[in-house]
Order: sequence, then C-alpha cells, then structure tokens
Amino acid sequence: MYIKGLVISLKQIGEWLEIVIPSKWTPNTVFHFLSKELGVSKALIQKWNNESAIKKNDSKADLNHRLNLGDRLYLHIFKNEDFGVIPEYRPIDVLYEDDHLLIVNKDAGIDTHPNVPGQKGTLANHIASYYQMNGLQIKIRHIHRLDKDTSGAIIFAKHDLANSLMDQALKLRKIKRTYIAFVEGKLPHLKGEINQPIGRDRHHATRRRVSPNGQTALTHYQVEQYLPAINLSIVSLQLDTGRTHQIRVHLSSIGFPIIGDVLYGGKQGIISRQALHAAKVSLLHPITGEEINVEAGLPKDMLPLVKKA
Repeated sequence: MYIKGLVISLKQIGEWLEIVIPSKWTPNTVFHFLSKELGVSKALIQKWNNESAIKKNDSKADLNHRLNLGDRLYLHIFKNEDFGVIPEYRPIDVLYEDDHLLIVNKDAGIDTHPNVPGQKGTLANHIASYYQMNGLQIKIRHIHRLDKDTSGAIIFAKHDLANSLMDQALKLRKIKRTYIAFVEGKLPHLKGEINQPIGRDRHHATRRRVSPNGQTALTHYQVEQYLPAINLSIVSLQLDTGRTHQIRVHLSSIGFPIIGDVLYGGKQGIISRQALHAAKVSLLHPITGEEINVEAGLPKDMLPLVKKA
C-alpha cells in the first residue's frame, strides 16, 4: 500500500488484510491511523469496531490504543456478504479486475443498479451473477453510476475498505472520468467550460435544468472532431462535479444538445438513445497506489457516426 509517500507492507491472510505498521505512524492511535493516514470514513471504522473487525496483533483492537513499530493491524474485509441484489446472468465486459476493484463497460439501455427492491435486469444484477460464477459472495458496491441510456466504464469496489477510499477519492475529484458525446452542430470554440448550477425542473419529474438556485456544476469540454457531412461534433468532456444529467443539461443549455437525447431536445432518428459514452477512467488504486487508466471503446451504435466523417 502506498500512503502519503510511504510504502506500507500488507497482505491478505484468509478473510483479513494485514497491515504492518512502520515507524512513521507511531505512536498514533488505531483510530488516527485508520481515519487520518489510511483515509477510512469514521462511519466505517465504527462499523468495523462494532463487528470486532479490527485486530491489533492477536487481539481485538482498542481504537484508542497506540501503535508501535512492527505492530500488525488486521482488517476483516474479505468476508462473505449478501449480494444485495438478485443475481441474473448476462455477459459483462470486464475492463479491469483485481481483489479490490472491478471496472466494467456498461451497455446502454440498462440501469446501473435496482431502483426498487427486487428489480432485475440491471448491471448490478449481472455483476452479482458474475461474482457468483467466480466463487465470490460479496456485496455489489458501485462507486458512481451512469444513466440508463449512457454506456461506458463504471467502477465497483469489492470490499468496504476499497469502497470507503474510492468514495473519498471521488469527493476529492481524484477519479478522472472522460466522456464522449455526439452533439448537434459546430461549437464556436474548440474547448471551454460550462459553469452553471443545476437543479430540478419543477415541471418534469425526471428532468434537470440550469437554475440559479441549483447545485454548483462544472463541465470541461473539448471538440475532438467536426463531421460536416452530418453536421455533428464529437466532444470529449470531463466533470468537476457529478450532478444528475450534468453533461446532458449543460450541452443543451448552450444550444448543442446530445443527439438522441429526447429529454433535452436532441435530434431523433440518428441513434436510438443519447449518444453519450463514458470512454475512460483514470485513478490511483486505493490499495496499491498504482495509476490505473482504463478505456472503454465506442459501442457499436456510435461507430457508424464516426464512419460518416
């Protein structure tokens, strides 16, 4: 593990993660190490404590006890859990996987996770089946989500430590997500940003809109290519915030809606859903510290648009 410039010795022992404490983190308390140095949320530390899921050497750890050089801290994170959803088989496109993370390429037309108890047909259901077939019994934990008709890369955590660390990375904007959108017309500037707050549309249950009373929202964009034959622009986008429908709302607000996005005024008949794809995710691995760059190729329904250039 790589924490604040220091390599920490760790290894999996059965269902436990062993962390050997170096001199730099002594004589901090167990709680200080977990919360301030490792970055675990206070809620998760309390949960672990209640479940006796933290050990120091051979005994249950007291959160207020101080750590000494060479102490071994054990976290019970590789345990069997309920999936939380009904496993349902459908092939999934795995882009990256290890003992801590799973990154998959979501198809358009399916929800990321169930919206009501017992719902099936979502990516979470399919991942539960994938885990089951590979002998894993763990909770499905999505770090972020994509709209039903948006395709592309989504990150899942395999245990609650990875989940907590990735949640923190997302809040601190340390997970970089790049989207590709096909929009109507030719944008006047090759790159720029859209800094407009987004709120609910009181006249429509699911739609969002730019609103002075909404939440802060910032989108960066760059025009990758203009397709004059069909008057479309291929735009790459990155988000500083993660508001619902953010890219769709922002592009529509400047007069360049995503094609196929009926909800926000996109042209119909070219593609059967909004032409928005999560093409790349970049992050530092929450456990190893290595840099991970994963790309999800354009889906089949978008490729004909590129060929029309």
